[in-house]
Formats: sequence, C-alpha cells, structure tokens
Amino acid sequence: MPDFLTAGENLPFSAALGVVLVLALVQVFGLADALEGDADADIDLDSGLLSLVGLGRVPFMVWLTVLLSVFGILGLCAQELLAGLTGGAWTPWLVGPVTGIAALPLTGGLSRPLARLLPRDETSAIDRSSLVGREGEIVVGTARPGSPARAKVLDHFGQVHHVMLEPDNAGQTFVTGERVLIVRREGDLFKAIARGDHYLPRLG
Repeated sequence: MPDFLTAGENLPFSAALGVVLVLALVQVFGLADALEGDADADIDLDSGLLSLVGLGRVPFMVWLTVLLSVFGILGLCAQELLAGLTGGAWTPWLVGPVTGIAALPLTGGLSRPLARLLPRDETSAIDRSSLVGREGEIVVGTARPGSPARAKVLDHFGQVHHVMLEPDNAGQTFVTGERVLIVRREGDLFKAIARGDHYLPRLG
C-alpha cells in the first residue's frame, strides 16, 4: 500500500488525501477560523455551475475537504482499475484532469445532504449583538484577557454560533468546557464573565 500511494502516477491523488489530513488537524486544533477568513462569503446558489459543484451550500473548508477526498479516492481507484485492465497505471497528466472534472459534480451531490446535517455557525437572520446576555461554552482553547478562545452560543432560535470571546474581568480565565455569560461585544470579539459573577456594565 505505501508503494502504491507513493508511486509517481498516484502522487497527485495521495497529496490530495494528505491535504485532507492536514485540514482535519487544523479543525481539531481550532485554526480553521484563521485560515478560512472570508471564504464563507455569500454565494448565489442560483448561478448554475456553483450550485452544481456545491459551493455555498456548506462552509468552504468542508467543501474543500469533500472535494479533495473525492478527487484523491476517485483517482486512486481509477489508477488501480486502469492498472488491472491495461497492465499499468496511466500518467497523472491524463487521469488527473478527468478525475478532477468528475469530482466536481460528485462533490456537489455530497454537499447537499451535508448541508442539511451540518449546523450553521452563523446566520444573517439575527444581529450578533443579540448574543449578548446569553450563555456560551468554551470549545477550543483557554480564554484570557487579550487572548480569546472559541466558544459556541445558542441564539433564541436554537441556532449554533461560534464566536471568539475573552474574559471581561482582569485575571480571569475560562478553560475548554466551561460555561460563561456573554456581557458585551467589541466588534467581532465578545466579552464574558463566569456564571454567577456579579456584573456592573462599564461606562464610557
């Protein structure tokens, strides 16, 4: 198997699966937000080709992971089949483009059910300021003043939002799994206090 994956004619497909592994590690360590940036900007789903390939139906990082997975698996399977039929794998310069074209509609087909299963991190249906006053749970990292962590918050519709927050009180820290109360918002950053803390709003 290692020889098959590292063979020159299979390298593009093995590399694609390697990138999927890296993306999975990025997600585990909570770096996806930094890499994704504005990649999840609104996309017109009625624009033919984009709808066909599934762009905009799921977060971009999820879409990219599915595309690379389909491309890698499909390419390796194609090379295995071609080797069995013709006695040897074909050049990736031929198999790669054909596999890439085939992977796009397959990715679109997989994105549709995924879109129904995956919760949306954000929604334009509410103002994010309405999350102030709601409880959140730290899901990645440790939040300290000046060093925010990622937290999940449910809005009044039950929709999941992932936000970056830090303690509002100096010297306080929140660890993964801790539940906190969001008390104010500063741009894209939220401030929170431990549940049960007495809070007086800051003036000015």
